[in-house]
Amino acid sequence: MAGILDGKVALVTGGASGIGRAAAVAMSKEGARVAVAGKAPERAAATVALINAAGGQAVALGGDVANEADVVAMVARTVAVFGRIDCAFNSAGISSRAGGSVGQRTHEISRENFDGMLAVNLTGVFLCMKHEIAQMLKQGFGGAIVNTASIAGVVGMPTVTHYVAAKHGVIGLTKTAALEYAKDKIRLNCVSPGFIDTPMTEHWTMKIRDDLMAAVPMNRLGLPEEIAEAVVWMCSEKASYMTGASHIIDGGFCAA
Repeated sequence: MAGILDGKVALVTGGASGIGRAAAVAMSKEGARVAVAGKAPERAAATVALINAAGGQAVALGGDVANEADVVAMVARTVAVFGRIDCAFNSAGISSRAGGSVGQRTHEISRENFDGMLAVNLTGVFLCMKHEIAQMLKQGFGGAIVNTASIAGVVGMPTVTHYVAAKHGVIGLTKTAALEYAKDKIRLNCVSPGFIDTPMTEHWTMKIRDDLMAAVPMNRLGLPEEIAEAVVWMCSEKASYMTGASHIIDGGFCAA
């Protein structure tokens, strides 16, 4: 039985671990050939090994999404290997702890930390969208792009101003591009995860986990695979009328 991405080519950034890895594996299971990009090439290669061991087809790519030349190379390499790009999941990002600004209020965050966060979590998404869209326009048969936002792109969160700003920006970028490229049959959506059990959350103490779970109606962390399933669906033709949306998956946090 064919998968819902059968015959498609997918590019996944941040595919070396966490949600990106889970999505790359899930896309392959649904029939896609996958280019897995990661800043640490050896970890991207580990994801590719998982896919290939299960009978899929994947290739590992290195590169930093905050570097435009690297993004151009990612897209070009995907096309060189697989011939085109049908869908993309822009999952690369850094946590709110990046830069050492943990627990700082807005006036305490340095310009360096603020700029560093936006460089990866916002500008990086813009650069990926820019070059993925250009390739899809060149191909002429549309496509689907999913960006990783966050519940921090929907609500405010104290002491992570730079992270919240970046994720709100991702949703704005996605909505605007969705309007611009709807007539070109290129769909752009966001997935906005809540608190997910990934390497980015391994540093949490039990108290932090308990405090967060008290605010999550389902009283647990989400799994990367639960986010991946939504990403696969949004990239497929089953979501053919969905564009410009932010799909929240958070165990009910934003509804509480």
